[in-house]
Amino acid sequence: MFQSRERSGMDTTIAVLDASVGETPAEPNLRRELDADVTVYKVSEGAFPPPVASSDWRFDGVVISGSQTSVYDDRDWIHEATERLRRIHEADVPILGICWGHQFLAQALGGRVVDMGEYELGYESIARVGEDPLFAGVPETFTSFETHSDRVAEVPPGAVTLAENGVGVQAFRLGSAYGVQFHPEYDRQTAEWVTEGKDLPDARIRAVMDGITDERVAEAEAATAVFDNFLNIAERHQPVRHRE
Repeated sequence: MFQSRERSGMDTTIAVLDASVGETPAEPNLRRELDADVTVYKVSEGAFPPPVASSDWRFDGVVISGSQTSVYDDRDWIHEATERLRRIHEADVPILGICWGHQFLAQALGGRVVDMGEYELGYESIARVGEDPLFAGVPETFTSFETHSDRVAEVPPGAVTLAENGVGVQAFRLGSAYGVQFHPEYDRQTAEWVTEGKDLPDARIRAVMDGITDERVAEAEAATAVFDNFLNIAERHQPVRHRE
């Protein structure tokens, strides 16, 4: 159902921590957008990369996917992922968290995540705040798909907000770690699949589906630049395996 395009096989190595539960388009979507040597670990099923301090660690960067869970849920794999993520961040490995991954990164590094009591769902407008290499080539105001009912209420100490909208923080940076609340990896098929699966009133579902148009999908293409930008950041950053 979910197709991924051929990879070109670049030297950059990326560990994807797939926090989604069950069969989802998270892995194929990220493989499609990340022009790198990608290894996926289904962390929601207890699969993790080697410890960052071990000789088996070989990754230039880490990408954390979305999930149907909440980052504050009491689950063994979330606790384990939190400890591993902190060690990866302490080792100064570039990290990109998406949606749940954005919230997870914020919470693990000392920020605060709260239940919104409602969904932000559909293609939404987002405003950049300041300049950062992650958003090189992305318009000051851009469109991307949103699907979340939790939000980052407080970024971690020392973090810088990079994007926002009426709901709140849409992107932040702390050192070489980045979080984005929106889903730059979503194609039209995924947006429709996610929307149809929500337990929301029919009128809300229809309204969101009506907003998934060719025009909005095309507008959202600009946000996919964050993937190439993140890979550039990871390439320029001296990876752990190259350090003394």
